[in-house]
Amino acid sequence: MKLILLGPPGAGKGVQAARLEDERGMIQLSTGEMLRAAVAEGSEIGKLAEGIMAHGELVPDGIVVGVISARISQPDCANGFTLDGFPRTLAQAEALDRVLEDTGVSLDAVIELKVDDAALLDRILTRAAESPCGPRADDNEEALKKRLQVYHAQTAPVAAYYNAQGILRSVDGMADIEGVAKQIADIIDEKRT
Repeated sequence: MKLILLGPPGAGKGVQAARLEDERGMIQLSTGEMLRAAVAEGSEIGKLAEGIMAHGELVPDGIVVGVISARISQPDCANGFTLDGFPRTLAQAEALDRVLEDTGVSLDAVIELKVDDAALLDRILTRAAESPCGPRADDNEEALKKRLQVYHAQTAPVAAYYNAQGILRSVDGMADIEGVAKQIADIIDEKRT
């Protein structure tokens, strides 16, 4: 099963993708995690991405698409993966389609987590306070507001793109973690039958 989880920052995409990896063996592919790892490693991509990410801006498409293309071609992704935080723009969605076509892979579903913007600030601040590793650089009110503006302007249209392809499904991201997981599981199980 090859999925994309869409939703604004703080919607729970990472939590749900991690569950899918643990429960169903679908490799979690988080561009944010991959880019943060590159920053921590001090790699060339990490150095390019570091300042951009700290300000809540989107990393340029060429960098992100290259990271994703390399990752989905690795053997552990052959049996399924969940893209978490990608694509974030229409250009990335179109580039992903080309990468998938070139590799003979197709998406089974794109699942959008619908969440109220007002609830996201509470989620982000809670995540920052509870993180055992300390807060992420972008877990603050100012960065969240910027990230939400960017999301609504650049990422929300991606849902329409996948809706036009007939593979978009939406879930109530305001439900608790278990409730969201159940909605996602129902979609996956429906696709498998």
